[in-house]
Amino acid sequence: MLKTEVFDQLKHAMKNKDVTAKGVLTLLKSALDTAEKEKGAELSSEEEIAIVNREIKQTNQSLDGAKQAGRDDLIEKEELKLTILKSFLPKQLTEEEIIPLLTEAGIAKGMNMGDAMKIAKPLLAGKADGATISKVVKSLI
Repeated sequence: MLKTEVFDQLKHAMKNKDVTAKGVLTLLKSALDTAEKEKGAELSSEEEIAIVNREIKQTNQSLDGAKQAGRDDLIEKEELKLTILKSFLPKQLTEEEIIPLLTEAGIAKGMNMGDAMKIAKPLLAGKADGATISKVVKSLI
């Protein structure tokens, strides 16, 4: 369970007085707890990974804003947050590894982007981020 791993790392961060890690892990644990309460049951690993991906996406947006504002202090903080969040994801596939999976699944030239993404998203959930999946699908169709 990802939630247990997050809680263990949170306890470790608190013992080591790592303020940044504690903050990131507290937010992630809160997001996982909230989603579990809304569902009324334990989350599947795919649902947990989707929550981590959502947090990563929000952090990337914050990082872009910090870069545009030229805030070096925030850039460093957001990059550290990204590193911590990404440690909870399974190994991400490269574009070269995604191509054979998608062609095997039936994505080919002339296919509608929406239909192709309906096949690709569930197949690669948690294994690659949405931007990478979209880029590879566009190159295939």
